[in-house]
Amino acid sequence: MDHRTGTPVVGMIGGGQLARMTHQAAIPLGQSLKVLATSKDDAAALVAPNVEIGHHTDLEALKNFAQGCDVVTFDHEHVPGEHLRALAASGVSVQPGPDALLHAQDKLVMRRELAELGLPVPPFAEVTKVADVLEFGAEHGWPCVLKTARGGYDGRGVWVLDTPDGAARTVTELLESGSPLLVEQRVALRRELAALVARSPFGQGAVWPLVETVQQDGICMQVLAPAPNASPELVEQAQGVALKIAESLDVTGVLAVELFETDNGLMINELAMRPHNSGHWTIEGSRTSQFEQHLRAVLDYPLGSTEQTAPAVVMANLLGSPTELKMGVDERLHHLFARYPHAKVHLYGKSERPGRKLGHVTLLGDRMDEVREQARLAAHWLSHAEWLDGHQIH
Repeated sequence: MDHRTGTPVVGMIGGGQLARMTHQAAIPLGQSLKVLATSKDDAAALVAPNVEIGHHTDLEALKNFAQGCDVVTFDHEHVPGEHLRALAASGVSVQPGPDALLHAQDKLVMRRELAELGLPVPPFAEVTKVADVLEFGAEHGWPCVLKTARGGYDGRGVWVLDTPDGAARTVTELLESGSPLLVEQRVALRRELAALVARSPFGQGAVWPLVETVQQDGICMQVLAPAPNASPELVEQAQGVALKIAESLDVTGVLAVELFETDNGLMINELAMRPHNSGHWTIEGSRTSQFEQHLRAVLDYPLGSTEQTAPAVVMANLLGSPTELKMGVDERLHHLFARYPHAKVHLYGKSERPGRKLGHVTLLGDRMDEVREQARLAAHWLSHAEWLDGHQIH
């Protein structure tokens, strides 16, 4: 407990943009998020006053960080499970707990558990030798998808295997590197969706509107809230799946369930047990943002309203330009706000490099098609310093 304010201290392991935005949400609650960052230049370390420098794989650093925290949570899933269990065994409140978080850390564990729960997952198999993939492809057809069981994100750690010969070469190389692997049937999808929920240790749950995520090269480019043309039955099914996972795995905090919509219904793709890119729209677009809700949940406060603040909300990610820009960020913001004064920009304090996720922009309105086009133009302008409708500014 903070002796100055009487408010609990939440410690977040990881100093990226998720911790940065969680810190912003903590301020109105009278809190100042405590952050374990690997560098003073991490996104959260640039804005939060209570920062310790240490690595998430260093148990002593984790123990020292946890001192004085009422609860410890995460902005990524990369803390070793044995370290989390050691913290919990010493009396630290770890939210979500190590047993739950394992399902976001290890895709093979997650697939097995969700299949056991009777939830919709694609056919999959563990890969320990080349024959495992060849047998899987023969049974389920080519192409199929090879994944690292741990550590992959934003399209990393995923390979599409088109033929047996190509699969054998890829699998051989990865097995030699020591990567734990699984193979899945390639899903013929209509689009990608995300169901975002939160759950407290008391067991209270809250769910945001189902959203559509628009991907390019494995990276989320836009999030559309609510998901256009989603039937009430589809929304209910997706939200029900997410709530069932949260309860069955004893998840606390925010849970994001990435989903494929197919001709045969929904299929679960990935899980994240922390604030998630698919929920950034909630900062302006929901009565309670995912970041405030995550704090409420891990502290076991009653959860907030998830009602949308506008009929249509679109979040677009800002990626570093593939070419060097003549116009600096400040000037780009000047022009953007002149053109779209209602745009809400969140920059993460990162240096620019091609393809790097630098921030996001959110727009709200009454019509999804109009809001989506504005978000697309705004994101492109901030990333590339040129408009897409024929009016270039340099």
